[in-house]
Amino acid sequence: MKAIVIGAGIAGIGAAIRLQCMGFETEVFEANPFTGGKLSEIVQEGYRFDAGPSLFTLPEMVTDLFRLAGENPEEHFPYIKLQTIAHYFFEDGTFIRAHADPRAYANELAEKLGIDPNKIIRFLKASAEKYELTADIFLKTTLHRPQNFLRPALFKKVVKAIAHIGKLDFLRTMNQANQAMLQHPKLVQLFNRYATYNGSDPYRAPATLNVIPHLEHGIGAFFPKGGMHQISQSLVELARGKGVRFYLQSPVSQIITQGINGKKVATGVLVNHQLKQAEVIVCNMDVNNAYRQLLPHQKAPAKILNQPKSSSALIFYWGIKKTFPQLDLHNVFFSQNYQQEFAHIFDKKTIYHDPTVYINITSKYKPDDAPQGCENWFVMINVPNNTGQNWDELIPQAREYIIAKLSRLLNISIAPLIATEAVLDPRGIEQRTSSAMGALYGNSSNNRYAAFLRHANFSNKIKNLYFCGGSVHPGGGIPLSLCSAKIVADLVAEDFGIKISKL
Repeated sequence: MKAIVIGAGIAGIGAAIRLQCMGFETEVFEANPFTGGKLSEIVQEGYRFDAGPSLFTLPEMVTDLFRLAGENPEEHFPYIKLQTIAHYFFEDGTFIRAHADPRAYANELAEKLGIDPNKIIRFLKASAEKYELTADIFLKTTLHRPQNFLRPALFKKVVKAIAHIGKLDFLRTMNQANQAMLQHPKLVQLFNRYATYNGSDPYRAPATLNVIPHLEHGIGAFFPKGGMHQISQSLVELARGKGVRFYLQSPVSQIITQGINGKKVATGVLVNHQLKQAEVIVCNMDVNNAYRQLLPHQKAPAKILNQPKSSSALIFYWGIKKTFPQLDLHNVFFSQNYQQEFAHIFDKKTIYHDPTVYINITSKYKPDDAPQGCENWFVMINVPNNTGQNWDELIPQAREYIIAKLSRLLNISIAPLIATEAVLDPRGIEQRTSSAMGALYGNSSNNRYAAFLRHANFSNKIKNLYFCGGSVHPGGGIPLSLCSAKIVADLVAEDFGIKISKL
């Protein structure tokens, strides 16, 4: 049997590996001349930059794919666990080192902010409890086939989650919960930041998202020794080694369906005006654009697709002619008025004059990413998705804001240190990755029901058509996208009666 995957983003690659290991002859068609989707790279003038995601958590979602394929992940995908998660900088000069170890982190926060360290330990314990209650239900299982929840193992977890539903804290916003639990303004801001991990607003998103800190301080944050781009490229090499065929610069223009035994069935795709047939079609394209472009004759699920989209990003890739010992791999320079910043992003649809600035510097751990004595700065701010703003006007304004902020907080003029520059804005994100409106994570999580309002990993109208990637369940980011690939493989196995590994 054959399977076709539309799009070579991280979820598409993961799905292709799983399908190939299940016995399908798998082909992947990608519109770009490169694989990896957002997990690509930029190389210019001696500097290398990871173009997209910069935080690596839940590495088992990657290493499980190697084990599934019968390979030792340590031989193909080396990575290290970070001892420091991030460096945080505030306008008044407060500096916080976010140690990976919870107790060391609590002591750091107690010393710098004058708080009880046990407050942090309790908060992180609550985050861990949220993860334990929700991970298997929301991240590893489709929510759209209720019969799956009747399986004994999963049914027990559902019953347990319902019994402890108060701990999920979905009736309060993240900010409301954090103010009640943490109180100190800087501490609240620091933990509110985790809403941005899926492009949401902490003043609207449910406090259930406080599950995210556990990924870093409970499970750990990591760094692939070859950089983030190595995640996608090592998996592409694995896929090719197992027999998956990738076709680049080969955009799919339509998903072909036929009426068979009274049901609409996906039977192939059109690529360069040629029909490619398969028993299974997996779409890794943003689900909004998939319906508009690839399924023009299929009625789209408007209620789901019209949900508000997540934020986007404006990224400057700067080669910096200096090293900064006070900076680490992950660095955050906070806005003085976080609520106003998010109001500008989600209400005013523009850029705040004092944005929170994130800098990722992979040369701290991979020195050959920059010339000697230099650093490669991935400089990002959260911005609204693309709704027709004048980006040509906003980008230079934002650049001025960022340079002024960093120069002030690092006590040195940054502009003269920029040796090379590339820019990626929401328009470019939309163009390069087919992400609707340049939204990084599909729909936002700015309401308590967001987890239930993502598109399913399968079509309930078209048999043998499946969806993976950040725009569908369970959500955006590397771990969740790879979760979606596993969910798709499980659904295909169920639909085709195939026994598969639990990995």
